[in-house]
Amino acid sequence: MIVSSKNTKPTLTIIIVNYNVKDFLLQCLRSIERASHQIDVEVIVVDNRSNDGSLSYLRPLFPTVEFIELSENIGFGRGNNVGILKALGKYTLLLNPDTILADDTLTMMCNYMEYHPEVGIAGCKVLNSDGTFQVACRRGFPTPWASFCKLFGLQRLFPKSPLFARYNQTFRPENETYYVDAVIGAFMFCDTEVLQKVGGFDPDYFMYGEDIDLCYRVSLTGKKISYYHETTTIHFKGESTKRSSMNEVKVFYNAMEIFAQKHYGNSLIFLNLLRLGIWLRSMLAYLIKHKQITLIIIWDCLVLNASLLVATKIRFGNYLGFPTFAYPAVFIAITLLFLVSMLAVEGYFEKRAPVRKLISGLMVTFFVLSSFTYFFKEYAFSRGVILMMIMFTLVLSSLIRLGLTVVNKLFGHKSTRRLAIIGMNSQTKSIVTSLLNSEQISNNIVGIIATESYGDTIEFCKQRILGNVEYLAKIISENSINEIIVTEPIENKLKLVSVANSLPSVKFYYAESYEKVIVSRILTEVTGTDVLIPKLQIKTFRNRIAKRGLDLLISIFLLTVGLPLVSLFAKNVKEMLKNILKVLIGNQSLIGIYPIENSGATFGKIGIISLVHLNNPYQLSEHAIQELNSYYEENYTLSLDLDICLKYYWRK
Repeated sequence: MIVSSKNTKPTLTIIIVNYNVKDFLLQCLRSIERASHQIDVEVIVVDNRSNDGSLSYLRPLFPTVEFIELSENIGFGRGNNVGILKALGKYTLLLNPDTILADDTLTMMCNYMEYHPEVGIAGCKVLNSDGTFQVACRRGFPTPWASFCKLFGLQRLFPKSPLFARYNQTFRPENETYYVDAVIGAFMFCDTEVLQKVGGFDPDYFMYGEDIDLCYRVSLTGKKISYYHETTTIHFKGESTKRSSMNEVKVFYNAMEIFAQKHYGNSLIFLNLLRLGIWLRSMLAYLIKHKQITLIIIWDCLVLNASLLVATKIRFGNYLGFPTFAYPAVFIAITLLFLVSMLAVEGYFEKRAPVRKLISGLMVTFFVLSSFTYFFKEYAFSRGVILMMIMFTLVLSSLIRLGLTVVNKLFGHKSTRRLAIIGMNSQTKSIVTSLLNSEQISNNIVGIIATESYGDTIEFCKQRILGNVEYLAKIISENSINEIIVTEPIENKLKLVSVANSLPSVKFYYAESYEKVIVSRILTEVTGTDVLIPKLQIKTFRNRIAKRGLDLLISIFLLTVGLPLVSLFAKNVKEMLKNILKVLIGNQSLIGIYPIENSGATFGKIGIISLVHLNNPYQLSEHAIQELNSYYEENYTLSLDLDICLKYYWRK
């Protein structure tokens, strides 16, 4: 039974970290009640600053459960550590709130641990909500070879191979008990003494990877990690933490990189291969997600080079009419110049490539090529060829754009409008009333997104409450929302900006009345930009490429011929060289944002210097630092970097 730790020393302590999953936690606690009839169980729920009314709803229902309310979301691992410090049971079960225990789970796991004192952590058979086996419930460590096989798809190609499927252990039977490297963080049945001895989870991990790290450190103490198949737990994986596939790849592999740096830090080859794999997976995910843009880019490059050949044939009577020394450099140089020009004018967006941007990109290409041939006479083969190449490319590349537009309109999937409103005020009521009176829109309203804690409220002006704006990305994903109307100021502006920039397919409008909704929609359709949401300049592809290129060039310079400058200007030369190396490998930037804890959504890299460094950082509040970081991300330009650099060293 569930007992209060103040009255009875329990056999088992169960620790659950809750994060806005009230309904899942309710059914989880109910399953614990059913499963604890033969043993004394202490239950500790650590709440990571939920605002869905979890605590006010659940406390009266479970008076013997200890609820710990945190003032901020400190993540999964650190949240569990709060409970681990208070655990009194001989054993500790680290349990996800989106799980349901079988009636015999706790009894059988306690018995197993009693008869196997060599085991430090055990996991049971974990099932998906449809009853299928969840392969992540027993895994191998992400060694260099296992990581390589997972990153490059060998594990998926050969799931029954002990050589290639080491990470998810898919070659091993589900209905046998055996030792493994790691078990899933959703269900970790631990020896409390061992768990507290190793210090619980590593706080470096926020989400993902901390379970493998804990198992690794426990195994170093000589204890075993075991998969026990005789009892089951249902885990609603993904139900409480839905993310886009791109974010999941990024977060998961970043956690894997932290693990590799800690435990395989001496293997630079492995770390670099891991980073390469992460980059390749991210690029593959991007290309798959944006197939149409990828097709247009490939078409543009092919057309550009074909146009060059045809123009050369017309001018000189030979497809390869330039001097021999010009090939193949001329094709490579013109293609790279064209792509850089298109990026400079933002000619390629996530879902479209406007003809007007193509014209701008080709004009930049023509201007640069003409200027180049003016200064380098040996390459001035023919400006007529360049002009014909530009004209042919403009015609053929415009045709593919127009053709795809027609095909999308005729045969493309027409998505239904799914509209949500951020706000719970009089303007919201007025807009909802107007929308309900519109036959074309009334059936497309999904619900309301609150800007403050909404407790147990389930409706507002007859519309379902979808959640809090702090979890906007998750709400949009779960409800397939493609339009958002904002009716009141948002306190966490950066959160809204980050979501709007990461989800270009979702349209955002700001409006205080229904008329302004219509006006905002018209302006958005005409201009192609959101009238409410500022664009994060630090995230534009053009700025990212330019910034990374400068970081590489300057860091290479400072580490070679510029070493005397480092010695002259740096107070701590050794520390400065370490930071420049981080810039070189891409972990930092020469100029960027200032690091602060719990800063929320950030997109710029940590900089050696920043806007904050123009003042004494220790004299600024966290809020002031966040404001400066936000300004830098929203208004980034290369000239801003130059201004920061000059002012910083001038004051020095």
